[in-house]
Amino acid sequence: MENLDSMFKPKSIAIVGASRDPHSIGFSVVKNLIDSKYQGKIYPVNPKADEILELKCYHSVLDIPDDVDLGVITVPAAITPSVVEECGKKGVKGLAVIASGFSEVGREDLEEKILEIAKKYGMRILGPNIVGIMSNPMKMNASFGPYLPYPGKITMISQSGALLIALDSRTWVDRVGMSYLISIGNMSDLDFADVIDYFKDDNDTKCISLYVEGIKNGRKFIDVSKKILEKPIVALKSGVSARGSLAAASHTGSLAGSGKVYSAAFKQAGVVQAYTLDDLFDRSLALSLQPPMHGDNLLIITNGGGVGVLATDAAEKFGIPLKDPPEDLKQKLKEIMPDFGSAKNPVDITGMASAEWYGKALKIALQHPWVDGVTVLYCETSVSDPRELSMEIFEATNCNRTNKPVTVSYIGGEVTERAIEWLQKKGIPVYRSPDRAISAISALREFGRYIEKGFDEFNRFEDVDHEKVKKIFEKIEKENRNFITEIEAKEILEAYKIPVAKTKLAKSKEDAINIANEMNFPLVAKIVSPQIIHKSDVGGVILNIKNKDELASAYDKIISNVKSKVPNAEIIGIAVQEMVPQGIESIIGSTKDVQFGPTIMFGLGGIFVEVMKDVSFRIAPFSKSIALDMIKELNGKAILEGARGEKPKDIESLSDAISRISQLVTDFPIIKELDANPTLVYENGIRVVDARIILDKK
Repeated sequence: MENLDSMFKPKSIAIVGASRDPHSIGFSVVKNLIDSKYQGKIYPVNPKADEILELKCYHSVLDIPDDVDLGVITVPAAITPSVVEECGKKGVKGLAVIASGFSEVGREDLEEKILEIAKKYGMRILGPNIVGIMSNPMKMNASFGPYLPYPGKITMISQSGALLIALDSRTWVDRVGMSYLISIGNMSDLDFADVIDYFKDDNDTKCISLYVEGIKNGRKFIDVSKKILEKPIVALKSGVSARGSLAAASHTGSLAGSGKVYSAAFKQAGVVQAYTLDDLFDRSLALSLQPPMHGDNLLIITNGGGVGVLATDAAEKFGIPLKDPPEDLKQKLKEIMPDFGSAKNPVDITGMASAEWYGKALKIALQHPWVDGVTVLYCETSVSDPRELSMEIFEATNCNRTNKPVTVSYIGGEVTERAIEWLQKKGIPVYRSPDRAISAISALREFGRYIEKGFDEFNRFEDVDHEKVKKIFEKIEKENRNFITEIEAKEILEAYKIPVAKTKLAKSKEDAINIANEMNFPLVAKIVSPQIIHKSDVGGVILNIKNKDELASAYDKIISNVKSKVPNAEIIGIAVQEMVPQGIESIIGSTKDVQFGPTIMFGLGGIFVEVMKDVSFRIAPFSKSIALDMIKELNGKAILEGARGEKPKDIESLSDAISRISQLVTDFPIIKELDANPTLVYENGIRVVDARIILDKK
């Protein structure tokens, strides 16, 4: 990524469309730059004004005598191209296009025009359709947001301008510290990946926080994000419902992909996902203030049983269920609490607990090697002063320097609020409910897992027969068809070393009998027709054929059934297939996502997929280790691991097949959809019984 200092750390800013009207955006941007005490040069530009807010106003960007780093454009969309042209001639390095009325309202032509002009002059564009840029380090409010956010170390990038303004105000209420607030809008040029790539090296940024409606280049986003593990990224994806997805598309001109695909992409990119605005703030705050949590041993210290139970529930919900501490730790904790306290997890030091007790308990916990992270819960009582408690917590964490994360939840009144503010300024994240404190520390654990695991680079399988698949597709193209027969689909999978049930096409009864001579009974006969997807529904499948007479009869019966139920169907023939042993049914599928390209889905067959929707996704291509992660994510994974005395199934071969299919659909972008369903999994090996491939129409 080339240097974007001119965009985010400019020494001079021209506001094109600056105005004397106090109700206009052009006026607000100029005023906000002055009010935020921006130290660079400010150049208002308006052909009808000589002075705005006591600053000399220029009639054109070209009239400005000095160099201009950043142009903030607030003119209407229709005249934005001409302004961009002038900025290019002037040598402006970057443009923040606040103006709206582009692709978000169907005017893609205008957006393409300004991008074309900007590229001609080597300028970069943020937007259009943005609020602007707010920077605490630069004391720069180059936006029409009301003021700079509460200072801190989070860089927040939002696709929604209105939401960014609301969050700006909320940073002061919740005391969530921001270094930058950046509105990214339509992403005609700079996108999430570009801005992330820039801020990965920014000393004022310890956490990057995203509000995402749609990502235009999904693969680029994954590749950039997963390379900056030293700096956590948190993302809230909106538009995950069918209706929400439509709303997101109309708002920014970006098509929003499915929620499951985005969740998969975030995992592959090492991005911690948030699920609500509260979650986005809570998790970003913790990740900007605390180290990652390395290990699953969370200890909770509380003075109330009720909040302890709530936290216990939350810990299980967020993937870090509580464990019982070792005996030596329990004994040390018992020494600083009454006999009726509990040294189990949560550690209940009782309602009698003083600030000093809390401090001692926290020091013991942080010094013990079993503990990986601590959440402190406090319900305000007359026994302890929350301000003293804050000092004890700070001293305990500060003097130990164990690099173990701590989150805190205070529940109380006005005095507690002041204690929260003091502690948060000292770098300890504090929340007003136990579940939020647990969500925050679970984000630190999630980030810790990303660091511990790292990211496997995809190593291509070199034993595949790429040329064979290429010839199959060339043959199909010559025949001018999009339909691939089941036999061809299985040949394609087999070329990528994916085990399939042996299948051949019979175009007559005689063909079927000849094929039977090459296979062992029992056999299966299935209709092959481009119009028939669900073969069983039309009587197009007959199982357990034991001899040649039964095969001949099955051939006639299938043809008769199909002609009766789907009279217009084109019958290519009958697939004669070996009848493989029963195994655990699973499905490996692929479809193309608008933002991320080929994606892979895995699930267990039957009701697990159709009713329970127990599936996992990843973006292709990926390694076997990621395929193993997909399998482990399923609620029904125990069926494959060997539940109720059953022997474990061959998960190794299954993950190999999933990874190979991820390479196949990447190698051949012509594949629009693929289903290997069912794929039977055995104690040793797997077998794809049925396969379907649909090609992209040209």
